[in-house]
Amino acid sequence: MTVLRTVVFPALRLLVWAVIAAALVVLAFRGGTDGSVDTGPGAPTLDLASPAVAVARGAVTNTVSVTGTVVADAAVPVKATAAGTVRRLLVAEGATVTAGQGLLEIRFEEEQDPVVGKDAEGNPTSTPRPPRVRTSTVPAPAAGKLDDLDVLVDQVVAVGDKVGSVSPGTLSVTATLTQAEQFRLLTPPTTAEVEVQGGPAPFTCTGLTLGAAPVQDAPAPEGAAPPVGGTGGGTTARCAVPADATVFPGMGASVRVQAGAAENVLVVPITAVQGSVQTGNVWVVGDDGAEEQRAVTLGLTDGDQIEIREGLAEGEQVLQFVPVPDDAPVQEPGMGGPYG
Repeated sequence: MTVLRTVVFPALRLLVWAVIAAALVVLAFRGGTDGSVDTGPGAPTLDLASPAVAVARGAVTNTVSVTGTVVADAAVPVKATAAGTVRRLLVAEGATVTAGQGLLEIRFEEEQDPVVGKDAEGNPTSTPRPPRVRTSTVPAPAAGKLDDLDVLVDQVVAVGDKVGSVSPGTLSVTATLTQAEQFRLLTPPTTAEVEVQGGPAPFTCTGLTLGAAPVQDAPAPEGAAPPVGGTGGGTTARCAVPADATVFPGMGASVRVQAGAAENVLVVPITAVQGSVQTGNVWVVGDDGAEEQRAVTLGLTDGDQIEIREGLAEGEQVLQFVPVPDDAPVQEPGMGGPYG
């Protein structure tokens, strides 16, 4: 009995575990070379290969939707147009002004050429003349409200000195774009459709431009809330709010930019293309099942499918998903194993 417990039973257990391990190895590594795995006699074959889709014709509308903020347009600085002293102020601070309206006068002196002549003996003479006193009027750079006029009468100013600012009183909508959205707006239109939550009906925002987001010059005071829209960086879309739209700075807005549409064009799923702007690669499946990498010229995309302008013909088969490279670890030269 002792022999059974100490020798026979442990040997049988080892044999059973060895049979189970061998069966698992066969199940794990048994399969064909076409990407399928045989799950056993009488069981269905599991196909791990990427499916193929046909190049077809369809419509693509490139609409980019982002979240933005209503902001007040920055005040325009008023700069001195001459070097001299302030003679008088023509408009009071806080007044509404028109573009080009005079805001203040600057008095300056202009040197005159001396009077050239001859004395009684015929010798040439040069008699200096007093400088001519001139006045220069500083105009309003834009229409709006004169926020401040930070100068006094008889104050000395130089050309280009800031002497005040005019707030245009207009609003804009700004939105930060992601990298993918920037690529989709390589040739943006001049308008966008804006909807302000809880506000008026959707309206058209004009003068759409893309540019670098403003950078915050100084950090916010401790405990203060950060400015709406972040501290700058990246690319910002900006457009002007029409005068008849009742919105206020700080309000959130949904911005929709339609950057093109195409009808009856060749399209494939965006997952089938390596790359998404201008050029890309697809994997064409031949009649014999062979896969061929091919370069294509890309057009518009709606985020789900993408236009193929060159490189493919209607009806050709392409892999629905870009092949993933083999991620098996590559042993470095000279590395003989886990112990070097």
